[in-house]
Amino acid sequence: MCGIVGYIGHKQASDIVLNGLEALEYRGYDSAGLVFFDQQNRPELIKQTGRVKNLLPLLDQVNRANQLAIGHTRWATHGLPTSNNAHPHTNNDQTIFVVHNGIIENYLQLKSLLTNQGYTFNSETDSEVIPMLIDYYYKKLKNFDNGLRAALADLKGTYALAIINSQQPDTIYATRLSSPLVIGVGQDEHYLASDPNAILEHTKKVIFLEDYDLAIISKNKIEINNLSKKRRRKIKSELLDYDQEKSELGNYPNFMLKEIFQAPTTIKEACVGRLLADQGLVKLGGLEMVNSQLNYIDRIVIVGCGTSYYAGLVGEYLIEELANIPVEVQLASEFKYRKEPFSRSTVILAISQSGETADTMAALEKVDGYGCLKLGLVNAVGSSIARMTDAGVYCHAGPEKAVASTKAFISQVTILILIALYLSKGNNQDYQALINEIVNLPTKAQAVLDQAANIKKVALKYKDYANFLYIGRGYNYPCALEGALKLKEITYIHAEGYAAGEIKHGPLALIDKSFPTLAIAVNSSPLLNKTISNIEEIKTRGGPIIALATMGNKKLARIVDDVIYLPDALGPTQAILSAICLQLFAYYIAEAKGLNIDQPRNLAKSVTVE
Repeated sequence: MCGIVGYIGHKQASDIVLNGLEALEYRGYDSAGLVFFDQQNRPELIKQTGRVKNLLPLLDQVNRANQLAIGHTRWATHGLPTSNNAHPHTNNDQTIFVVHNGIIENYLQLKSLLTNQGYTFNSETDSEVIPMLIDYYYKKLKNFDNGLRAALADLKGTYALAIINSQQPDTIYATRLSSPLVIGVGQDEHYLASDPNAILEHTKKVIFLEDYDLAIISKNKIEINNLSKKRRRKIKSELLDYDQEKSELGNYPNFMLKEIFQAPTTIKEACVGRLLADQGLVKLGGLEMVNSQLNYIDRIVIVGCGTSYYAGLVGEYLIEELANIPVEVQLASEFKYRKEPFSRSTVILAISQSGETADTMAALEKVDGYGCLKLGLVNAVGSSIARMTDAGVYCHAGPEKAVASTKAFISQVTILILIALYLSKGNNQDYQALINEIVNLPTKAQAVLDQAANIKKVALKYKDYANFLYIGRGYNYPCALEGALKLKEITYIHAEGYAAGEIKHGPLALIDKSFPTLAIAVNSSPLLNKTISNIEEIKTRGGPIIALATMGNKKLARIVDDVIYLPDALGPTQAILSAICLQLFAYYIAEAKGLNIDQPRNLAKSVTVE
């Protein structure tokens, strides 16, 4: 839930690390810190609460001439966001420094052991035990490398670690277990980061660390040993595609608005080289390599968290309707702990924007040994889930920096449509119609964005309400869930998403004049008339109603308080248009409240802890 950056080379390390931390601030922004060795090899440790920029005044007070540094931006899990709890953490002698992503599950036992050995702790974190434990074994074994290995063997949980020590001021140690870490390769310089976005402006040549890897990094050398396999690992680097312009804010006030307005491009990028409309074909190279296995599947289990889970719910409707394959969607955080049967004919499809979601990774690990085909749908190239799965499809949505996911959801649903069409093998009466619809979808998405001023007008009317009910049916039921989540995430307004037919089974008790409902009531739904009946039930109880309706539907305008019109579309693609509208609705309420839209409180972008 945090960001790690490191650098060793011939440039000013603290500046590179600081800039990298700012690039990763969407991953954690409660506090930040860095440590470097000055020209006399003395450590300079600087930590501060709040944003990364808060480190600048402290940096200006020290000699910043340095060629090695590690830094961290934090999203609190253990301990409040204070300077003491900020990383880097150090041993009592301040000779060993560590930055850590993840959770050490046995830290209380380790802390008790170390306290009995005379160590004193200054923070509430689980992370502080790491430099203390390394110090303990270093003094016991009289060798830093052996001490580090012994300490790592005692840790239980998840971690990505960058470690430096004053006895080796020209070396960074890096290791990981179920938490991402990547090394950037330069000319007589190396970079380290928990997310490639932090270093891609410097180098596109990267090495992804694997679980139990221990990397020893100097200016002109990298050595990687895998502690589990007890052997040196062959180093394999790869080149990442990177578009600097996509990661910059441009003329937008924040990244969330930019990413919402990228929806038409996001749809196009998801389809490039995959949708051959003139031939009536869907070509997914990532799945073709396992096509023989796909011919024999009888069950698909989709796992995801948050927005990715809701995209999976849309995918359930899609694959069952188009490909006639049974699908179930499970929250990855629950899936890991369930006991259920699996077979070689079961497919596990993991959906994650970052490709590093800890719960989703744990879900994939659960099915190891069952012979299940593991597929991934991720945005981040080279991410852990991309490497844990047998095959999959990349979103190609580009960087998504706002914490609340928008274009990733659009891309995930678009690709799920393609996957459903691919699995159907053309054996569905709506196959060609849906292909044609996807071709026109970017234009329809732009038509929704062109109504931004009207959506904003409606949003401002409802900005002061404390509660919302979102309802939909069919494909638009998951959209109602996702719309309510967006409102909660960035406006801090309580919102519930419900299947429209369920409101009379409980939620209707909440409705009064202070509890508005946002109803997705588009023509593409075969249950439109039933949704209208649900709207009438709410109206009878005095609840204000906003409807998303298809252009030309005048009937709804007569029975609701406000209408936002969307282009006509087929059911699966209509869900994407509804989602764009709901993203804008939440955005404009958050903007009116003056909130930090890109970095809402208590949340982080890449959830790398369970």
